[in-house]
Amino acid sequence: MYGPYDPYDPYARYGPYRRLRDGLRAYRMIAAMWIRSTMAYRLSFAMTTFGNFAGTVLDFVAIMLMFSQVDELGGYALPEVAFLYGLTSTSFGLVDVTVGSMDRLGRRVRDGTLDTLLVRPAPVLAQVAADRFALRRLGRVVQGLLVLGYAVAVLDIEWTPLKVLVVPLALLSGGLIFGALFVAAGAFQFVAQDASEVQHAFTDGGNTLLQYPPTVFAQELLRGVTFVLPLAFVNWLPALYVLGRPYPLDLPVWAAFASPLVGAGCCALAGLAWRAGLRSYRSTGS
Repeated sequence: MYGPYDPYDPYARYGPYRRLRDGLRAYRMIAAMWIRSTMAYRLSFAMTTFGNFAGTVLDFVAIMLMFSQVDELGGYALPEVAFLYGLTSTSFGLVDVTVGSMDRLGRRVRDGTLDTLLVRPAPVLAQVAADRFALRRLGRVVQGLLVLGYAVAVLDIEWTPLKVLVVPLALLSGGLIFGALFVAAGAFQFVAQDASEVQHAFTDGGNTLLQYPPTVFAQELLRGVTFVLPLAFVNWLPALYVLGRPYPLDLPVWAAFASPLVGAGCCALAGLAWRAGLRSYRSTGS
């Protein structure tokens, strides 16, 4: 009824709804365990959260220093760049909180500790994503929301219902795309083993790329992050619609509203990559 039994995926016999329900339940329980552990040392938690917040603030300080020397960057003023920054930083921060532990997967593959997750009655992806759940990473989310709030308050935007709708859709879509990137990069580590720096090159590097306007990059790069690795749908296209700016590559106006579909497609592809990577795992031997 549910297809052949897969020893690398004991949940393959169940339907997708039950797998999703059990995965979310396992994730919630593991994350709650790590939160309780973190809150046992509240002062340490407060200090590390503030440190995370201060570290991400420096990213935007660097942008402000650029604008102390120039009035525009690629034709964009500081509030417009802040709007781009706030959207991508908030989306990335939310994903970093929820699945940021995926970069530890390569280490587990290399030393064989992934075996302990395979024998537990819970989906492996949920266990890996919730492993060492770090609530301190909320500092990045708070910083991104503050910058986004500053941009919205300063920019002279003629808000319409569609423009208002695009902002939360961009945050949701950005989360889906970044989340898919984290999962796909984790699946790559089944093959490359400890390749966390490669993962950071795409995740953290993609976030940094999107903090700047598309007009400062070459056309070849814009095509790559639009049609190959669709990072442009995280914030560039939705933000340019809100700002009334022309799209890169002369894309149609409705492209800004395609972000949720692109995010869903990326998640589906990342799920296939994860299942393929998990099936290829053969442990470390004796």
